[in-house]
Amino acid sequence: MNDARDKGTTSIGLVHEAILVATQRNLDVPSVLQRAGIAAELLNAPKARVPALAFSRLWTALADLMDDEFFGLDSHAMRRGSYALMCQAALHADNLEHALRRMLKFLRSVLDDIHGELRYEGEHALIILRDDGRTRRLFAYGTWFILVHGFACWLARRRIPLIEMRFRAAAPIDDSDYRMRFCEAVTFSAEETLIRFDRKFLDLKLSETEKTLRVFLRNAPSNILVKYRNEASATAVVRRQLRNHSPDDWPDLEALARLLNLSAATLQRRLLAEGSNYRQLKDELRRDIAIELFSNSSLTVAEVASRTGFQETSAFHRAFRKWTGASPGMYRQGRANP
Repeated sequence: MNDARDKGTTSIGLVHEAILVATQRNLDVPSVLQRAGIAAELLNAPKARVPALAFSRLWTALADLMDDEFFGLDSHAMRRGSYALMCQAALHADNLEHALRRMLKFLRSVLDDIHGELRYEGEHALIILRDDGRTRRLFAYGTWFILVHGFACWLARRRIPLIEMRFRAAAPIDDSDYRMRFCEAVTFSAEETLIRFDRKFLDLKLSETEKTLRVFLRNAPSNILVKYRNEASATAVVRRQLRNHSPDDWPDLEALARLLNLSAATLQRRLLAEGSNYRQLKDELRRDIAIELFSNSSLTVAEVASRTGFQETSAFHRAFRKWTGASPGMYRQGRANP
């Protein structure tokens, strides 16, 4: 197994958030789900998850349907092509700070309800998202930061690690999408919405070109949704290590800790601090592998069960239902009509 294939999954709650405004406007949401390869039945399974790349397709299909790259989250639509213009505006900046200021200025001219400010605080830089005192939907804040942070990472040719993130909005039922994409230190119901990172990144010189920008935009939004996720967490490190082996050969906690040059107690403590444990993490990875296989292959249930470390298909069926609240058939329906 190759860790490059570990794109992960996205909660069905985030899918609901993405399609909310389109649904309220009675737009053709079923066609969007079909184009993304997401079975509509999964919307009724609260624990269901979808492949990260399916969510990327949903993102594109929704933007096309609504002619709005901000999905109706602002009182002024961000018309299709706006993001490309923002990227063009920032491409030839002197350094990353100059590029970020151009990006923030562009988005302030396009959106009416929220705007970002770049501030310094000692050795840290902050991007504070202003909302005129009216708390917006969490999905609006998160989407705005994905657009900005994702392109900044590409310009820097590396992920810009976030020290912390705060949202004025309340916590969702499942906050794993935000921790996986941004950082572990996420606070909800905060006084301000912001991200904090090391100020030194602002001095980075830019070396991207019009040609590389065209490639970047062709691969968007999957590159900004998946490529620049939080890969420094203990959870991400363990997932990468396990992806190098078949589930039948996954090491126990002590052996894994040795591979990572840690004590078992230290590894266990780091996972616990992230709200996880080794057994849960293995189940989540099995779940994600199974979802990916059901969504993108023609393997039988028995074959998927085997590839996820189950000797009995019936035991896998029970586990998959417990993990997702959905049947393998629901994922096949989405795959059959991408």
